[in-house]
Amino acid sequence: MKASKVAYKPVGLVLGAASGMVAGAVFKQAWRIIEGEGDAPDATDENRTWKQILLAAAIQGAIFAVVKASVDRSGAMAIRRLTGTWPG
Repeated sequence: MKASKVAYKPVGLVLGAASGMVAGAVFKQAWRIIEGEGDAPDATDENRTWKQILLAAAIQGAIFAVVKASVDRSGAMAIRRLTGTWPG
C-alpha cells in the first residue's frame, strides 16, 4: 500500500465525519427555505405527503453527495501536497 494511501486513511475518517455534520446542517437550512418548516419529514411520517417525503430525500441525498465529494477531493489534494502522490 502506498504511503499516501496510508496517510489518507485517518484524514478520510475525520473528514467523513465532519462532512456528515456539515451536510446535515446545510440540509436543515435548505429544507427551511424550501418548505418554510423546521423539520424535514421522515419516511414514516403519516401526516406528510409522498411529494414532501420524496423531495426531502432527494434534496438530502444530493446535498450529502456534493459535500462528501467536495470534502474527499479536498482531502486527497491536501495529501498530495504533503506527500507528493495521489492517495487513490
